[in-house]
Amino acid sequence: MEIEELKKIASQTRRDIVRMVHAVQSGHPGGSLGCTEFFVALYHKILRYKTDFTMDGIGEDLFFLSNGHISPVWYSVLARAGFFEVKELATFRKIDSRLQGHPATAEHIEGVRVASGSLGQGLSVAVGAAQAKKLNQDSHLVYVLMGDGEQQEGQIWEAAMYAAHHKVDNLIATIDLNGQQIDGSTEKVMSLQNLAAKWKAFGWNVLEMNGNDIEEVIKTLILAKSLTGREQPIVIMMKTEMGFGVDFMMGSHHWHGIAPNDEQLAQALAQLPETLGDY
Repeated sequence: MEIEELKKIASQTRRDIVRMVHAVQSGHPGGSLGCTEFFVALYHKILRYKTDFTMDGIGEDLFFLSNGHISPVWYSVLARAGFFEVKELATFRKIDSRLQGHPATAEHIEGVRVASGSLGQGLSVAVGAAQAKKLNQDSHLVYVLMGDGEQQEGQIWEAAMYAAHHKVDNLIATIDLNGQQIDGSTEKVMSLQNLAAKWKAFGWNVLEMNGNDIEEVIKTLILAKSLTGREQPIVIMMKTEMGFGVDFMMGSHHWHGIAPNDEQLAQALAQLPETLGDY
């Protein structure tokens, strides 16, 4: 798929995000908008997955979302990639919907293999899945996305130490570095200091990329894939801007978990071309 086509998908995904959150006046638009290029690149260019979804994921790449509150971007991309019908996005966070505010498995959503949103757990799950692939002699890879505020969780560092010690080299982790969390900037709440140096010290191969440049995202993920199988797990420091694509949302923790009102929705949609058709 060409870059311009991917950019069109990204624009439509952002429209989906703000419309979904606005419709129920609940959800997390900021981080979802900031990670749009990553999800679009991952599902339309990088991941090797089967069209028929199975929970075991044998014979295909796996992706786990640790910071599950950014479910709007994941749901949109899953739907636009054909996992379920796009019209189901209209049920987001509604009673009896499969598309809960945080992804869950009881609803049997195609593409979702673990409930997430209790921060700090996704890396542990991904490490276990990666080891299972090795035991099954399955050469496919495991991917996981975490938030930067989530790096304040101790379980992250237990899993990081474990993965390096056991040479889990079929795992590619990405950290969304938007510098914001629900109570303010990460610098103010609890400084992460030199996060790349910490991961390197824990024995990981550390890469960096601009997560809002889809060409750079693709190139970096392809590089990461080329570095697997070398007895070292890989982590990507992905610099993004919260609310990217909607000017009044960009760079502010205020939009971590606040829904736009009617006027703000109109302003946002005016900045985001409709390219694939709204649900």
